[in-house]
Amino acid sequence: MSGKRHVIVTGGSRGLGLGIVEALLAEGYRVSTCSRAPGEALERLAGPDLFWQPCRIGDGEAVRAFMDAALDWGGGSPLWGLVNNAGIAREGVLATFPEIDVEEVIQVNLTGAIQVARAFLRAKLVKRGPGRIVNISSIIGQRGYNGLSAYSASKAGLDGLTRALAREVGRLQVTVNSVAPGYLATEMSGTLADGQRDQIVRRTPLGRLGDVADVVPVVRFLLGDGAGFVTGQTIVVDGGITG
Repeated sequence: MSGKRHVIVTGGSRGLGLGIVEALLAEGYRVSTCSRAPGEALERLAGPDLFWQPCRIGDGEAVRAFMDAALDWGGGSPLWGLVNNAGIAREGVLATFPEIDVEEVIQVNLTGAIQVARAFLRAKLVKRGPGRIVNISSIIGQRGYNGLSAYSASKAGLDGLTRALAREVGRLQVTVNSVAPGYLATEMSGTLADGQRDQIVRRTPLGRLGDVADVVPVVRFLLGDGAGFVTGQTIVVDGGITG
């Protein structure tokens, strides 16, 4: 049996998810992750402490298969944490936004997170002991943004899940928190027009877009022993733009 703590991270093949996976491996965790494809960067991290399986988050059957495989792989390690990171953004005015896109955004960003958290907590009922859930939400869920109504709704729902679930599982000594990044210089923000990007930078007190490296330390803190009395909170990491 390995004494290393086991953390499950969804959407770990690129962007923030990849940064979280890399940081956790460097800190000595065992990490299970999933994505639609592994990607070269994740493949370079391959080793005995990393498990990957393809999974379409939001597809209940695929989520169950991934979680069963991840829990089986990590069975010799203490089940410790979950980072609900997988997410997608679709932009468009709601009145003309395709219904299929609305459904996909909600399914991946909110329903999928609930499915994964449920499987994690069912396992924690068997493997007793403290644990951590960190949901990656967004400042868009708090403030909104033109053309991102469905995305905003999904992330606001994730923050609501955080608050309610923290009360529900506190007796298990499992903490539940959200991290709400601002506008990050990742592939997800790559669709912003230059004018939009410049406007966001001007409105940000720190004068730049965020980076994965700005958010990862907050996730690491919430997963660590030092955050054992922090729960039900949404930690904003946005350079001050919503201040």
